[in-house]
Amino acid sequence: MDLTLDRLSVVTDGRKLLRELSLHVPDGRCVGLIGPNGSGKSTALKCVYRALRPSSGTVRIGAEELTALSMRRSAQLVAALTQDGEIDLDFTVEEVVALGRTPHLRGNQLLGARERQLCERAMEQVDIGHLAGRGVLTLSGGERQRVLVARALVQEPRILVLDEPTNHLDVRHQVELLSLLRHTGLTTLVVLHDLNLAAAACDQLGVLSEGHLVATGSPESVLTPELVHEVFGVRTTVVRHPLTGDPQLLYSLTPPSPNGSDTP
Repeated sequence: MDLTLDRLSVVTDGRKLLRELSLHVPDGRCVGLIGPNGSGKSTALKCVYRALRPSSGTVRIGAEELTALSMRRSAQLVAALTQDGEIDLDFTVEEVVALGRTPHLRGNQLLGARERQLCERAMEQVDIGHLAGRGVLTLSGGERQRVLVARALVQEPRILVLDEPTNHLDVRHQVELLSLLRHTGLTTLVVLHDLNLAAAACDQLGVLSEGHLVATGSPESVLTPELVHEVFGVRTTVVRHPLTGDPQLLYSLTPPSPNGSDTP
């Protein structure tokens, strides 16, 4: 199912957080949003999972406008992992994961055999099956992050929206999670700060700066030294990964000059 952001703008307290952002995520593909802090990445995602109403423009799920769908229906189609996905109550891991089935159940309907199987499979996919009976407040930040990913997968969405899903994860689980996302078959929109992970995990990248989409395309076409310097203010050398051929950035750690420029 395609996801389309059509000229989205968000204005809050007179400040434009997004400026006519248009982006298309084809069915089953993974598109990453990259850009400096405050460039509008999380704001765009919030419009997709309905935490924010855009000031103008539309979000379409397939051929339907998102606002035309009931909240229950949109929750059946779109699952989100947010930056502030805190868990304050000491539910067990399996109880938190099971909450992902809520949009598909009525009232106090109990989980059936299929729902329980979905929960078990999702926990195994993100390597938390052994934590099923543990209270989530006893877990590390990385373990909790994987619990929230499992909850999103259990939702059986058509579209997955993820804001910094690799936060708190060690290197192994970062790689495993992004590999999983590439192979779920879901339409995925993800915000990543690590440009090398974004290049490896995403089919297409959109670069945001001050609320504007300044570039979009394949990682190879987007991650050029010129664009990275213009948007992020750092100097890089781009090389190819020896196994995958993906572009990878080598950063220059030269100290900034006294006038604030990083120009040698």
